[in-house]
Amino acid sequence: MLLVTGASGQLGRLVIEELLKTQPADQIIAAVRSPEKVADLADQGVLIRQADYSQPETLKTAFAGVDRALLISSSEVGQRFTQHQNVINAAKEAGVSLLAYTSILRAPESKLGLAEEHRQTEKTLATSGLDYTLLRNGWYTENYMASLPAALDFGVFLGAAGEGRIASAARRDYAAAAAKVLTSEDQAGKVYELAGDESYTLGELVEELNRQTGKSISYQNLPAADFAAALKEAGLPEPLAELLADSDAGAAENELLDSSHQLSQLIGRPTTPLASMIEETLEQ
Repeated sequence: MLLVTGASGQLGRLVIEELLKTQPADQIIAAVRSPEKVADLADQGVLIRQADYSQPETLKTAFAGVDRALLISSSEVGQRFTQHQNVINAAKEAGVSLLAYTSILRAPESKLGLAEEHRQTEKTLATSGLDYTLLRNGWYTENYMASLPAALDFGVFLGAAGEGRIASAARRDYAAAAAKVLTSEDQAGKVYELAGDESYTLGELVEELNRQTGKSISYQNLPAADFAAALKEAGLPEPLAELLADSDAGAAENELLDSSHQLSQLIGRPTTPLASMIEETLEQ
């Protein structure tokens, strides 16, 4: 039995889709806070179990009989470490043979504000007694694709990454990696630094956008504080705006760059190119 937490989220759904390519549906458990959000997965034969990171009793029930599990990190920044501890405790009590965890690229030394709760979670896993695998995910290309509509409307792409190079990958690439680990032998103790095969600056991203659209959008590099203010003015919640600005500032120092190609090696194919992601976004 394979369990995926956060299975109604963008990454979790893609992991389930990957697992369904090779595994019987009745051996896959989608653990979600709101089961009604994954009725379509239930229709495909996937087992649905209610599981809330903040309610340990639901996790105990969800993990019953599970062999291998994927802990997709919580999106609730500031509460994540406690929530992850709850999942780890439930997995240990259930006798899970392998727990894979979606961490962050080079977590131990990362300067990103996002990294601290991941570091704490990794330390807890290390002392938990569980066999575990660390999937240290780099940046999702979709994080930048979300800015394309505004760039097309206003003729400017805002950021704070300077000339820093970013080796991002598509969510589906990271999902394929997670599914591969869950269904492969001898994964205990492995640490994967996962990132895209190619790297780019935000200026180069805008150049590709212009090439595909024939427009003359410019990249405007801002100080991180000004970028956060612009994001908040555009309607983003303050914590998300601060997180994205901090991550861009980290990108300026190549915190989102990795050239090890471990992701493409793990999934057995190249990662999704930036140009393809831009093309897909423009078609939506």
